[in-house]
Amino acid sequence: MIAQSLTTQCCITGGGPAGMMLGFLLARAGVDVVVLEKHGDFFRDFRGDTIHPSTLELMHELGLLDEFLALPHHKAERLVAQIGDTKVTLADLTRLPTACKFVAFMPQWDFLDFLAAHGRRYRGFHLMMNTQATDLLRDGDKVTGVRATSEGAEIEIRAGLVVAADGRHSTLRERAGFAVENLGAPMDVLWMRISRHSDDPADAFGHIEAGRFFIMLNRDDYWQCAFVIPKGSADTLNKRPIAEFRRIILELSPWLGDRVDEIRSWDDVKLLTVAVDRLPQWYRPGLLCIGDAAHAMSPVGGVGINLAVQDAVAAANILYQPLRDRAVTTEDLRKVEARREWPTRVTQRMQIVAQNRVISPVLASTQRPKPPFAVKVTQWFPVLQRIAARVIGIGVRPEHIHTPEGA
Repeated sequence: MIAQSLTTQCCITGGGPAGMMLGFLLARAGVDVVVLEKHGDFFRDFRGDTIHPSTLELMHELGLLDEFLALPHHKAERLVAQIGDTKVTLADLTRLPTACKFVAFMPQWDFLDFLAAHGRRYRGFHLMMNTQATDLLRDGDKVTGVRATSEGAEIEIRAGLVVAADGRHSTLRERAGFAVENLGAPMDVLWMRISRHSDDPADAFGHIEAGRFFIMLNRDDYWQCAFVIPKGSADTLNKRPIAEFRRIILELSPWLGDRVDEIRSWDDVKLLTVAVDRLPQWYRPGLLCIGDAAHAMSPVGGVGINLAVQDAVAAANILYQPLRDRAVTTEDLRKVEARREWPTRVTQRMQIVAQNRVISPVLASTQRPKPPFAVKVTQWFPVLQRIAARVIGIGVRPEHIHTPEGA
């Protein structure tokens, strides 16, 4: 039995960075939009928390940057790593042609709450929490809306356009029968927290040793830590005593001392199964996929959030007028894919090269690693660190706000 039936111009499934940014921008431009988020809040730990200069630039263009940066965050102007016994700077962000020349490490729930709060300023913005899309509504070959559940009740939402922004395990992508091209990933990631002291290093930090790859992200009062493991090896590792895992962490970062005891059991360690894939086609009549639903990214470079946000900005720029005119065509959806497919492919290709030429050899090696020749060159000629900074911080095709404010 249908408990509720709604009609809107655009229904977005998924309240992550892509869905929330698109919902906010469309409502700001005078489009009636419903955003569905299956959880009751945005609080999920060990999500991507890196807000790159490209996304900060969008906040600047929206006139929201000062308010945004008033939220708790940590700035990283350089990305550094220790490879064996050599410390290197991988990227220097201080010369980027952007308002903010740093990566902001900010809890993703703060970012999403910020977008939701500003979306609610517009009468066309409707955020439905605890509501999960379960299927598509169709009229022949055209998608006309979604079926969803909210606290046990079934809801039908009719929409001129449905946007699937519900992540790499997208329900709507599966219901629509999209083909998925799997590009492969040689690793998974274990996430955990370790408290941070005021005299600890300030920068985000990566430590690469034989068979081990450990990353520490500064979250002010604690480190958000990532331990990279070979693909599919989590079950074997989890059968070992947690003390053995703590010993490995301490070998990589001895200055953590007895803080590693905060990892009390394997329950304190969360697994991220890494996938790199994309859709050969992102749309069907009445339906568009963006963000991870269209292209799951590797954690290499931490660019996933920012690429998803760029998808949302491009989609809003292209679709806001057809949505206001209630005349969205398949050609409009094709334009969104055409705009975002190339940067997606280029970014994924760079991630795969890094996975295959850096991460896989490290995980398979028993020898203490040395910086690759390309990294050595960037230390000899620091100006080259700006190239990596531009790719990571801005991306290969940055987007800008072209949607107006108001109907």
